[in-house]
Amino acid sequence: MLALLALAAAAAGGRQVSMQYNPGWNSSSVNLLHVRAVGPRDTLHFIWSSIGAPAVLLVVTGSRTSTLGIDWSRLLSPAPTGAVWIDPPGSVIYSTAVVFTKVFEYDEDKTGEELFYPTYDLSDFSWDSINRTLNHTALTAEFKGVPATDPSGSFSNGSLAFRVTAYEASSRDGPLPSLLHTANSSKAEFVLAGVAPRGNSSRFVLEVATVEETGVAQKLRSTRSIDDEYTPTIFETLSLVAESRNGSSARSFLQWKATAYGSPSPRREDNIQCRSLGLQAANWTLPVSSIVRAYFGEDAGSTYTVSAINISFGGEDGKVYQEKRYLSWSVLLGFGQPPQDTFSPLVISIMAVALGTPLLMLLVGSCALLFTQGKRYSDYEPIN
Repeated sequence: MLALLALAAAAAGGRQVSMQYNPGWNSSSVNLLHVRAVGPRDTLHFIWSSIGAPAVLLVVTGSRTSTLGIDWSRLLSPAPTGAVWIDPPGSVIYSTAVVFTKVFEYDEDKTGEELFYPTYDLSDFSWDSINRTLNHTALTAEFKGVPATDPSGSFSNGSLAFRVTAYEASSRDGPLPSLLHTANSSKAEFVLAGVAPRGNSSRFVLEVATVEETGVAQKLRSTRSIDDEYTPTIFETLSLVAESRNGSSARSFLQWKATAYGSPSPRREDNIQCRSLGLQAANWTLPVSSIVRAYFGEDAGSTYTVSAINISFGGEDGKVYQEKRYLSWSVLLGFGQPPQDTFSPLVISIMAVALGTPLLMLLVGSCALLFTQGKRYSDYEPIN
């Protein structure tokens, strides 16, 4: 409970955020980004890495001075267990991880049967150095990669990227989908740019895996609202929330709008249909990500559980990506409860006018009727 109160206080008052690239390592041959967000009574650690499949390790501590420790020799070895830790160890309140594991591409034939092409395993991608895109002022960075081998040539003029944004305070993004965020969250934007589809109506699916402590369960929530002022024509927000099994509190979340976009400067007409293809509680081994194995350990199956959800992009005919050759999808990752939109002032005003006008007309009509009736009876003199 105290941890939740600390998170709420920090979300309201803001955090001091810093970014560090490959702390303690002088080479840019690998990518590890440490985002440290210090609040009034706690510290959030977002540790992003593309060593193996792209992943982020999320850790919240009860100390304002907690730090990240890395044994680089062990981290880059075939057995990275124990290479990543938080000091002091006893300050850790909760930890989890999100791993972007695979991208599937499929098409449908004339009979409606789905045809899947060879999977893009993101642990086999080659990633550019994020040091060139790291912006300490805007708190942004980009992981951009291509397959190590590309027999189809689909990536000859394209790339796959994850754009990371950290936040110091609660606000709302300007570009669509205009996600509402708090100081307890960060954003990842999944981008396919210039990648040639292998089918005439290809659709893409991003597989996202989560690693949770035993006793914590993932639940998929869907929230619908008539207010689409900030994300026009999109009325659904989805949240993957990690909750204690007794339902007492939310530990962490992923949140996204039910849409993707087909333009670097998205407009309403660039909308690409986005669907969530169920949540699977899988008895998997840990995903192929060095940072996840380094922190949780190789034999973490008895202590942690792995779940996965697939996010599908594309309309009924898949033509949007075929024409644009661009796809972007934004997801918010953070601690505690996911942000909740309230009705905007514009929608409240419209509802007030829509509901108030009939009531006002009814009131005016009733007064006019009473006045007319009173005047009718006042024309007659009393009978003696």
